[in-house]
Amino acid sequence: MWLGRVGYAEAGRRQKEAALSVAAGGEETLFLLEHTPVFTLGRNGSAADVLWSAERRRAGGVELHESDRGGKVTYHGPGQLVGYPVLNLSPDRRDVKRYVTDLEEVLIRALADFGIAAARSALRDRVTSVWVGNEKIAAIGIHISRWVTTHGFAVNVSNEPLDNFVGIVPCGISDGGVTTIERLLGRAPALEDVAASVLVHFAEVFDREIMAAS
Repeated sequence: MWLGRVGYAEAGRRQKEAALSVAAGGEETLFLLEHTPVFTLGRNGSAADVLWSAERRRAGGVELHESDRGGKVTYHGPGQLVGYPVLNLSPDRRDVKRYVTDLEEVLIRALADFGIAAARSALRDRVTSVWVGNEKIAAIGIHISRWVTTHGFAVNVSNEPLDNFVGIVPCGISDGGVTTIERLLGRAPALEDVAASVLVHFAEVFDREIMAAS
């Protein structure tokens, strides 16, 4: 389901509704979207990792939301493809590490479609993310309740998000940078084109049939 540009609270409401439906035996959903500017504080996050004051956030039009996803602090905003898979991992995929690894694999394959050689990091404090050298290009933060998933991943497509990443310590990592597809290629593909590539590889990795939803 393509949501376009939506606020963080609205996307959260959509996920909760979809999770209740999936838990009751309904169809799974993969939400793809852009967020309006927002810093999100995960379960392992610290307010100290948000560097901008409330006044600076208001001036920049950036909201701040606590989240029940794993991970620390990250930024979402225009120019970034966000994906929220709402899946039932029962009975045959009940493995949290496998789920995260599979999400990473989807993103690594999608980025390869655009000529970008991305990879997982070998450093322990950089788990659940995708890197190009010493720069993060995609972040992953998930929530699983009774094996139904919410939250998901974000891929930096255009350079627009980079200005606001300076307002946080991304995912608590201070010794690495942040990059985008545009920065690496010198051009920004359409967000819809990146979404189409992600869909193809999501179907491959998770062995799902993708059907468009209204």
